Amino acid sequence: MTTEVDFYELLECERGADDATIKASYRKLAMKFHPDRNAGCKESESRFKAVSEAYEVLKDPQKRAAYDRFGHAAFRNGAGAGPGGGGGDFSGFSDIFENIFGEFMGGARAGGRPQPQRGADLRYDMEISLEQAFTGASNNITVDVSASCAPCGGTGARPGTNAKQCPACSGHGKVRSQQGFFVIERGCQTCQGVGQVIADPCTHCRGEGRVDTTKTLTVNIPPGVDEGTRIRLSGEGEAGARGAPPGDLYIFLHVTRHAIFTREGTTLFAAAPISFSTAALGGDIAIAGPDGERHVIRIAPGTQSGREVRQRGAGMPVLQGRGRGDLVIRIEVETPTRLTARQRALLEEFRSSETGQESPQSSGFFAKMKTALGG
Repeated sequence: MTTEVDFYELLECERGADDATIKASYRKLAMKFHPDRNAGCKESESRFKAVSEAYEVLKDPQKRAAYDRFGHAAFRNGAGAGPGGGGGDFSGFSDIFENIFGEFMGGARAGGRPQPQRGADLRYDMEISLEQAFTGASNNITVDVSASCAPCGGTGARPGTNAKQCPACSGHGKVRSQQGFFVIERGCQTCQGVGQVIADPCTHCRGEGRVDTTKTLTVNIPPGVDEGTRIRLSGEGEAGARGAPPGDLYIFLHVTRHAIFTREGTTLFAAAPISFSTAALGGDIAIAGPDGERHVIRIAPGTQSGREVRQRGAGMPVLQGRGRGDLVIRIEVETPTRLTARQRALLEEFRSSETGQESPQSSGFFAKMKTALGG
């Protein structure tokens, strides 16, 4: 029984040694045991071959990774580890190689079967009004999509027949080829990676298992949705090939600009112009929300333009939650432009009676300007 010496021991290196250390150690040992320096010494010749074989494995990152994990077993059955390894059967090492690098070789192990490829997801952009976003809605949409073929049930084979195992890949969906040390896997060109071939395809779908069609779907929009809200319709995307599961349809919502309201989250904003007299004397104004609900906003006497009045709980609904945001009204005092003679006379009378206390901000401003201008 032949004793297998650890490659790292042969090269007199630690198992975690870097490439430069392994190379330097190999050169030193190869020079020491080279047959030209030890003519006729069988022990030196044997040691030289063993050191060279160890270096052939450890200098290659992939071979070294296999050796570190499986030891000499990684190169049995003629897997071609080093000088004299020859060709032989690569199946033993290819299985080990897949354990380490399987995800880079397609993931499927020998004997596995390709998984059905799910249909593609689709996107649909839908415009809705602020009113629909507020109350919720149920909208119908029409989409062009591929659907499972009804006559063949999505199999792609003529009704009454079945798909058969691909003879080129034996149903694996992949074929292997040997290139020196490596075993390379590629998708089977005969069956396009499906693992099955259809000898008698369905005439309706021409073997695809799906056909182009137009579907009308109902989209339920919950109250409180916002710009960019995404709604998923499960299973309403592209049908998978040959009976594979369908993808999903994603509805992306876009809320159109409103004539009165703007929105930030659940808060609604609106600008309300009020008359000079209402701003001075105070009063109530009525605002209709996006759903038509009437909100009474109280204006305090002496309200200035730009002041914001907040109505709690009168804003947008919380999406998939409870409660509502706020309604914020920005007051804009409108200066009268079309006055009757009577109104003008009243304003003239008011101006003549002004003492400056009625408008403290303007009085203070012009007092400062008078001082700045030297009195």
